[in-house]
Amino acid sequence: MTQGLDGLLEAVPMPALFVGADDRIIAANAAAARLFGQPPAGRLLTTVVRQPTVLHAVDGCRSSLEARTARYLTNDEQQDVTYAVNCGYVALHEGQGVLTCFEDVTHMEQVGQMRRDFVANVSHELRTPLTALLGFIETLRGPARDDAAARERFLGIMEHEAERMNRLVRDLLSLSQVEAEERMRPANPVNIVELVEGASRTLTHLAGGSDVTIVHEMPESAIMVPAEPDQLRQVVTNLVENAIKYGGRGGTVTLSITGPTQDPALRAEAVRICVRDTGPGIDPLHIPRLTERFYRVDSHRSREKGGTGLGLAIVKHIVNRHRGRLLIDSAPGEGSTFCIVLPTS
Repeated sequence: MTQGLDGLLEAVPMPALFVGADDRIIAANAAAARLFGQPPAGRLLTTVVRQPTVLHAVDGCRSSLEARTARYLTNDEQQDVTYAVNCGYVALHEGQGVLTCFEDVTHMEQVGQMRRDFVANVSHELRTPLTALLGFIETLRGPARDDAAARERFLGIMEHEAERMNRLVRDLLSLSQVEAEERMRPANPVNIVELVEGASRTLTHLAGGSDVTIVHEMPESAIMVPAEPDQLRQVVTNLVENAIKYGGRGGTVTLSITGPTQDPALRAEAVRICVRDTGPGIDPLHIPRLTERFYRVDSHRSREKGGTGLGLAIVKHIVNRHRGRLLIDSAPGEGSTFCIVLPTS
């Protein structure tokens, strides 16, 4: 009996067990052996699967002859892993039992968690300015109704909070659009030297207000790469703006373009656009998470500077659309360098 079952279970593209009437595992495939660490066949189910929800599902399926489902939770030494367990009663001429299949749904769980986190973060980001606006409106209708000085001060704060919400909504729409277009790689050639210089000029006033010097290190000749100009301009603007805001007063922001040359990051001919500041730097602990939505190294400082926590997430998705890479190099006290590596073809 087991020889035929073994062949049948090996055709199942996920870990699978066939559990007999006495709760003993009659057959299992190689994927199940890898999941549970040793061949399960011949052992009691309770010695292999020690989670009550799964055991109850198997028992319920066997007694009712109806399908049952459960969750099996484990860890692969790198992350938590979730399996959807599907139990179905099977009657063969050799015998009867419960076919128990373990479907890896970790990625679906992670997507669901990301969605919940995203909604919670957006709600949190909007709640603060909305609360402030409602409070000031109530004050203006009441105690400050006839106080001209207070009214002007409150209206200024309300304008600031409204602009904060506007930036958040604008970045959310931008992120949504970039994600929708991420699979469509741009094909039209763009002179990135001209584009980068133009994007930098739009931030001259911001740099002057912070006493920051922008230095250009760029080739004189044009460099053409396939790109979406508006999105690439947004990448450069975001990175330079961040360098100005978080690099500190009196600092220097260096904007450079190198290449085209064979680049190890892409293993192909590519161009690098780098933005380097002389600021306080970033602890390496934070670097892997900088492109996560709403992740901030210093939440209070970021909000004071008008940041929404979405800028680098937008940069990452735009770079992905261009089939490039975003490289971040920083250390406390040594400034930060953000490089965009773009293929030339």
